[in-house]
Amino acid sequence: MRRHESRYSKYAGGDPLAPPVDLAEALDAIGEDVMAGYSPERAMREFLRRGGTDQRGLDDLARMVAEKRRELLSRHNLDGTMQQVRELLDKAVLEERKQLARDVEMDEDDRSFREMQLDNLPPNTAQAVTELGSYDWSSSQAREAYEQIKDLLGRELLDQRFAGMKQALESATDEDRAAVQEMLGDLNDLLEKHSRGEDTPADFDEFMAKHGDFFPENPQNVEELLDSLAARAAAAQRMLNSMSAEQRQELMELSAQAFGSPQLMESLARLDANLQGLRPGEDWEGSESFGGGEGLGLGDGTGVLQEISELDRLSEQLSQSYPGSRLDDLDLDALARQLGEDAAVDARTLQRIEQALKDTRTLERGSDGDLRLTPKAMRQLGKALLRDVAERLSGRAGERDVQRAGAAGDLSGASRPWAFGDTEPWDIPRTVTNAVLREVGERGAGGRSSTTGRAGVRLTIDDLEVQETEARTQAAVALLVDTSFSMAMDGRWVPMKRTALALHTLIRSRFRGDALELIGFGRAARKMEIEELTALDAMWDKGTNLHHALLLANRFFRKHPNAQPVLLVVTDGEPTSHLEPGGEVYFSYPPHPLTVAYAVRELDNARRLGAQTTFFRLGEDPGLARFVDSMARRADGRVVAPELDDLGAAVVGSYLGSRNDFAGGYAGGFGFGSRGWWAG
Repeated sequence: MRRHESRYSKYAGGDPLAPPVDLAEALDAIGEDVMAGYSPERAMREFLRRGGTDQRGLDDLARMVAEKRRELLSRHNLDGTMQQVRELLDKAVLEERKQLARDVEMDEDDRSFREMQLDNLPPNTAQAVTELGSYDWSSSQAREAYEQIKDLLGRELLDQRFAGMKQALESATDEDRAAVQEMLGDLNDLLEKHSRGEDTPADFDEFMAKHGDFFPENPQNVEELLDSLAARAAAAQRMLNSMSAEQRQELMELSAQAFGSPQLMESLARLDANLQGLRPGEDWEGSESFGGGEGLGLGDGTGVLQEISELDRLSEQLSQSYPGSRLDDLDLDALARQLGEDAAVDARTLQRIEQALKDTRTLERGSDGDLRLTPKAMRQLGKALLRDVAERLSGRAGERDVQRAGAAGDLSGASRPWAFGDTEPWDIPRTVTNAVLREVGERGAGGRSSTTGRAGVRLTIDDLEVQETEARTQAAVALLVDTSFSMAMDGRWVPMKRTALALHTLIRSRFRGDALELIGFGRAARKMEIEELTALDAMWDKGTNLHHALLLANRFFRKHPNAQPVLLVVTDGEPTSHLEPGGEVYFSYPPHPLTVAYAVRELDNARRLGAQTTFFRLGEDPGLARFVDSMARRADGRVVAPELDDLGAAVVGSYLGSRNDFAGGYAGGFGFGSRGWWAG
């Protein structure tokens, strides 16, 4: 028996029992945008930005990122460390005053001098702390509070560069501070050696073996160490840039008191210089405007700035606006940290949709490098439009939806391999014979099935054959669609394309014996493939050359002498251009009598060829209504004035109605007629 292999991967979040991503909604939305003039690439991006009915898009996630960023800025301010220093300073001065009042044995001159020193402290906190640096404290509690200021400043300055250092050095001893100073010296030596290109992996390993406890993120090499240090140091610099000039001045003055020695600031300044030199691409110049009431210490403020920096990176990734952007660029771990796991699941689903659109050959990249809808995607989109048309027709006529019966026609006795979209009945003998021959070839005569382990026949898609049918009656259908600028200007461009695609899908899937010619006419007319028409951008040339379009339609009818001609014309304006005998295009507005005469002449030719003609009039212009009505009467045809939403149903209904007329009432399995639709 064949061994079944299973492959396992890391669980990526979300509902493990959820079905695969549904591309139907994505394809419908992309198709709509393509027909509106977007490139497939842009249409896909727009869908991913908007998201689906139950799926948040990139814009929703970007909005959440922006809200989180605004909330951080509006909640906090950068005065947290200074507030703590002021509180400790006030406590030290108060305790000292209490001690001076209690100490009755103190010399009065000494007491008066000390009280004068305390009374004349400058209002600036940093200057007051500096001035008290040489003060001989009488109170042990006051001295302890003052020493806490130095300790706090040292821990905060270190916490700016090394996350968690503030808590780690709480109640630190002199030996702990010496270890920090030694680590800073060794770190600067390593970075300077690295900048000269003289370091080795052994240097990094030696440094980590000695000081690894200071780096819980466990970098694996100098580059990873640099990345983490530079990101936080840049955030610390941006925090400094975000302070007011007075705040910066106070902080610089206070920094000299850190751990009671300027040596720490010298080491940190050296570290910042090394990091800026090795990572100049970090944002060392930016600043933010904090406006909240919750004070941040230096370390916490740096952490918030790092968060803001991460949110900014997420915002850029979600914008997908930079060259070569892909959804794979999204940092899902960062998204989960900032917005929660649900947001990461939404982003992962969008990634899967993008990948599935390509893997299922819904979109493919052409030789020019641009994405385009594949024929498979066009068929799927056409089927969706045809279902919508059938629902509208069923609703109007009170009848039923499309029936899934076989194609019309008599069996010819021949068979052929099944193809996607075929509705002909299976040729059972040929199908089973194909399966038997294939099975024998795979396992050998008298062998057992490689899959089931026992004798038997297993059908595959490649085995299927269907019976050929001969169409009872064929039609040659010419769909003439107006592509003049007024169609785009008045919002009729997309409905026109949807109509053409629905009719094309119906004929290709249900009436394969019929021939279809799509002809677009603006200033001039030309034949178009459905893919070309679907992707056609709005035409802004003035002119409605019905004459040229009818010329091409009549040429098409003559190529199919044994088929029933069906002429369908969708337009929103009177003819304003025609072809001159030499092939030049003549344009005139208001319409020139010669332009109208040329169009009428070709319509007469279509009537002589036996064409069943229907005009679909879009718009309420009285001149257009008079012209279309007179043309329809001349061709013994019909006029339909549908709403834009009903245009597809009207055109398909007209085609089926024409088949009813010449095919003895057969309407291709739709089960309804369409004569009640006509007006005029």
